[in-house]
Amino acid sequence: MNSASTQPPEFGKPLQGWRLKAYTIIFEADTRAGRNFDLALIAAVLLSLVLVMLESVASFRESHKAWLSWAEIAFTALFTVEYLLRLACVRHPWRYATSFFGVVDLLAVLPIYLAFFFPELYALVDIRVLRLLRVFRILKLQGYINAYMSLGRALKASAKKILVFLSAVLMIVLIMGTIMYVVEGPEHGFTSIPVSVYWAITTVTTVGFGDITPKTDLGRAIASLMMLLGWGVLAVPTGIMTAEMAAQRMGDERAVTPTTRTCHACLREGLQADSHFCRHCGAPLPEYQRD
Repeated sequence: MNSASTQPPEFGKPLQGWRLKAYTIIFEADTRAGRNFDLALIAAVLLSLVLVMLESVASFRESHKAWLSWAEIAFTALFTVEYLLRLACVRHPWRYATSFFGVVDLLAVLPIYLAFFFPELYALVDIRVLRLLRVFRILKLQGYINAYMSLGRALKASAKKILVFLSAVLMIVLIMGTIMYVVEGPEHGFTSIPVSVYWAITTVTTVGFGDITPKTDLGRAIASLMMLLGWGVLAVPTGIMTAEMAAQRMGDERAVTPTTRTCHACLREGLQADSHFCRHCGAPLPEYQRD
């Protein structure tokens, strides 16, 4: 059965009434209410992160245990209500829940509830820091937004090339690790092929922990070759990314002033202020709200 058929009738239909007003405030930051909401949310996230870090200090935790507990309960309730409100005011709750920011918003509260059963998971509430990514759109830092989008496009365009390159590096470290296992042997710390491959990875990436070192002249010669190879390993992905970013700059479309306007249907952001339809899914857009 389609998940949309199990939703209440109001989900999937154009937003109106309190849901439209809540959507404009929560998901868009071009109105005074929207900016104030997002700035208050960012302040709450920052304050909650400070409390998490302070609670990790044993002396502070012991002297302020009750106060910290109540503060965390308050923040958990706040973020839970905010997450549920986000689900309630979008046309397609499941689409939002599975989006990047939807998952981040869920992870902001989920560790607290899991901590009741697994206390060690409490520290994972630091995942809330990802919610600070919204500051770029809230403050309309156009240069940062354009750089972020350009970097994302370059990463996507170069993903296959980098994957092929990493596959070649993986084969090289496997071969070199096996050779070192044969050359050095267990008596010099290379007790198995996996251990030798571990040494090859740390050497070719120029990390070199020093817990395993070759003792024979041939082994040291191979290690020297691996270290020199490491410079090339670092340079190739950088060159790929640089070429893709240069291509992105040459192929950039006409620059437009970014907005936080979002499509109610697909939740894509950055739509132009004068658009009547979403350029991603074709859904009609309501009148643009801004100050």
